[in-house]
Amino acid sequence: MKKTNLILLGAPGSGKGTLAALLCKALGIPQVATGDLFRNNLKDGTPLGTLAKSYMDKGELVPDGVTADMVKDRLAQPDTKSGFILDGFPRTVAQAELLENILSDMSEKITGVLYLEVPDDEIVERLSGRLVCEKCQMPFHVTYSPPKVAGICDKCGGKLYVRDDDKPETVRKRLEVYRSNTLPLVKFYSAKGLLKEVPPTLDKIHSSPEEAAKKLGLL
Repeated sequence: MKKTNLILLGAPGSGKGTLAALLCKALGIPQVATGDLFRNNLKDGTPLGTLAKSYMDKGELVPDGVTADMVKDRLAQPDTKSGFILDGFPRTVAQAELLENILSDMSEKITGVLYLEVPDDEIVERLSGRLVCEKCQMPFHVTYSPPKVAGICDKCGGKLYVRDDDKPETVRKRLEVYRSNTLPLVKFYSAKGLLKEVPPTLDKIHSSPEEAAKKLGLL
């Protein structure tokens, strides 16, 4: 069986997580999200987690090599035998080159890169409309999944708030960083013939993972 090794590219709020969930279900492969890798390594106190924490405690960026090693360890797990979906790595061309070396050592390669291009104004609307319960962390959205009572969590009755990261001015700054660091990856993978643009509405197909995978030529 041919392996499906995918990378998801897209700005914060572009729908990568939603699309990854659809494709993981359709293809039977895991999502490898770097945010989860960091949290798990830190929580479990692994050598890589301890090393990453030593940089974070000093207010320094975790070196690419440490992140790459976390990804390498995760891709060596048995559940990736049919493939994987990388979300959050690589973020730069330098990281993409590190990934190529990792996969080459494993006799693997990326089979496709899915690029979700969503207008900045729509991303600002999506993210700035997000609400989180201060007690149970249940997520809501003022437009797409509003609470039954404004400002109150349906689940536990806690107060809902907008995270600092989701405030409009912060979102626009995050988008600027994304454009400067990550957009060069679009050219990098396009030149390799691996890039496929995802239709803007595809991440909204919740009922049929198979349909989403077929539209992208993955089934």
